[in-house]
Amino acid sequence: MRGAQVRPDGTTIRWVELPGAEPTRVYLHGLGASSPAYYAAVAANPALAGRRSLLMDLLGHGISDRPADASYTLEEHADLAAAALTAAGVRAAEVIAHSMGGAVAIVLAARHPHLVSALVLVHATLDPQPPGVGLGARYTEEQFVHGGGRAETLTRVGAAWAATMRLAGPEALYRTAVHLGRGSTPTIRELLLELPVPRTYLHPADDEPIGGHALTDAGVRVVAVPDSGHNIMLDNPDGFVAATVAALSA
Repeated sequence: MRGAQVRPDGTTIRWVELPGAEPTRVYLHGLGASSPAYYAAVAANPALAGRRSLLMDLLGHGISDRPADASYTLEEHADLAAAALTAAGVRAAEVIAHSMGGAVAIVLAARHPHLVSALVLVHATLDPQPPGVGLGARYTEEQFVHGGGRAETLTRVGAAWAATMRLAGPEALYRTAVHLGRGSTPTIRELLLELPVPRTYLHPADDEPIGGHALTDAGVRVVAVPDSGHNIMLDNPDGFVAATVAALSA
């Protein structure tokens, strides 16, 4: 395990690092998840192995610190991830990012372009949630953090997701979910369309992305992965590896 201090108070972002050649690959997880848990098997697959790989947990998640006073906006997540990557000596990384992590990766590429040379977005969140949807609609922060909201959420999401979600700080989980639901300005989708780096969007074959034609028109490769749901890297590891290798070799 490695880490880097990203705030003056000593707050640290941590990652599991696999040694290998440059350029570095950075793996980012989704809401309430953890990169080592979600990516270890695919990152070690012979087709993807051999490259320096950072399986990084975003602020408030997994093995990273969980400060209760952080804002956990998409921008803060991206900026603090950038600080950790800079401390790790990373430049022009290939960033592979799932769900909420995909939104953070897009903001990272927009705000810190020298850190990102390519994006592979794994069923990433591109649009704000409709009104009345998400943790912010279901609970206030007080209800989630100090009432029964967190426990109810862990029960509702099921054992697999709860296994990593329980590692996230309650404030981190709630605020990240709320900010993800609100999106950014410009929107995550708008930022993605304007990025100059190679971009690939992986999605389950049975779940066509909204606005797929607009993504393609903007130069984003849209790739369907069969036999998978939202967690493509867990549901179909071989399909995920094949699609990711193709994306990074294009």
